[in-house]
Amino acid sequence: MCRSLLTLLFCLWAWCAQAAPPSALEPALLRQLAAGDSEARIGAIQQLAGSRDPARVGEAAQLLQALEEGSLFAAGERLFLMGESDYRELATGATLAELPEGADGVMVNNRIRGVLANARAALALADPDAAVRRAAARELQTNAAYELEPVLAAALAGEQVEDIRALLVLAHAQANLGNPDAAARLAAVQALEASASPNTRSLLLPLTDPALEADARVREQAARSLKAIESSLALGETLGSVFTGLSLGSILLLAALGLAITYGVMGVINMAHGELLMVGAYSAYLMQSLFRSQFPALEDWYLLAAVPVAFFTAAAVGMLMERTVIRWLYGRTLETLLATWGLSLILIQAARVVFGAQNVEVANPAWMSGGITLLPNLILPWNRVIIIGFALFVLFLVWVLMNRTRLGMFVRAVTQNRAMAGCVGVPTARIDTLAFGLGAGIAGLGGVALSQIANVGPDMGQGYIVDSFMVVVLGGVGQLAGAVWAALGLGVVTKFLEGWAGAVIAKIAVLVFIIIFIQKRPQGIFALKGRFADQ
Repeated sequence: MCRSLLTLLFCLWAWCAQAAPPSALEPALLRQLAAGDSEARIGAIQQLAGSRDPARVGEAAQLLQALEEGSLFAAGERLFLMGESDYRELATGATLAELPEGADGVMVNNRIRGVLANARAALALADPDAAVRRAAARELQTNAAYELEPVLAAALAGEQVEDIRALLVLAHAQANLGNPDAAARLAAVQALEASASPNTRSLLLPLTDPALEADARVREQAARSLKAIESSLALGETLGSVFTGLSLGSILLLAALGLAITYGVMGVINMAHGELLMVGAYSAYLMQSLFRSQFPALEDWYLLAAVPVAFFTAAAVGMLMERTVIRWLYGRTLETLLATWGLSLILIQAARVVFGAQNVEVANPAWMSGGITLLPNLILPWNRVIIIGFALFVLFLVWVLMNRTRLGMFVRAVTQNRAMAGCVGVPTARIDTLAFGLGAGIAGLGGVALSQIANVGPDMGQGYIVDSFMVVVLGGVGQLAGAVWAALGLGVVTKFLEGWAGAVIAKIAVLVFIIIFIQKRPQGIFALKGRFADQ
């Protein structure tokens, strides 16, 4: 008898141990969440957001996630959480194989979704991981409701990390904009003056309306804060346009450097120069594919391998073009232009045959993702920052080559006076080939940079050939300094004009300016020096 009783007790204990424990949340709160009224559900969600007891925080976060994902069901006043193969009743912890009759998913509308996002972020403020708290504080910058004010105040009081505290100060101030106390609203508006974000501007704008804000002091402070925020936003937009222009200018510089060398040495209008950019971009794509298939652990470093591959591949293509076609057309400008245009069509069609007509994906490495946040509305992407630095590095190498090497001296000599350079023993034909290969290789480097910010496809070089020629003509034939100033200047001016009048008008305005400038100064920004320039 005793043995049977002990066996029964052991089985009962084992069954209880396997059963899920009941919820640590109040039954009244669960019934409120199961109610069909949206206001009741919103109130329950806001109560869950204020959970700070470690026993409640985890379950509250799980409950809110289930509500957002649609895995929470209600049958009357009973709530059920869907698992992998069963359902758990939250109030009792009982596990069911299927839902009771009449159970239905808890409805979530757009308003509740917004409250859910804030509530989950508020719960994350209690996480021990600073990165999680930082992300939650940033999420609350969008729209912190007044109901979260006690939660934000408690989180602010206990936060020790300075940058998270600064974010919480702004979130707490946003929540206090709905405070019935005018003094609290005034303090909130003053605190938000330091937040130069478009979201803050939209929050403060209604407070300048007497129909929406009764207190005159709050309205006056809101107007002052709006003025300060708009000034900061204007500064951020201006700096953003300058940075984007520099980024565009760096691409134009890489494209125009090679063109400046070839056009300066041989006087060849190479209409296939844009396709050399395309060759460099496809080289980056091939190296990415190779690293993904053969060296997946090193995939993030494919770009470093793509740089020399793109340079030598584009240089080889350029030297082949010069040896087979362009060499026989020196001094015949129209024929050279038509021949290189035909070469560009051949290269485009070759890319379509090999890679297909559709664009291919060239992803940014992990170390080029993200950006530098200078202002709330000004983030400098790492890929563009690195491209600008890469362009300056290539410019430095080209300057060293042109001014500190024997090849550079020969190139400069042929550029200034081909006949005299040939008379003193400079192998002009070989210099032509090497200069064309060098210019094509630099264009290939430009294609690698372009692959990180633009689509890679057979026609990608067509949009840069005209701009590259404008840079060369405006800067001065064969002048590196002129190419730098012209590329960066055109990039910045174009981006400012695009923001003011649109992309098409900006292109027309830049072209008209260059035409007028060349009429007044045919030699460009920097004139060619030497006796040959005076002939």
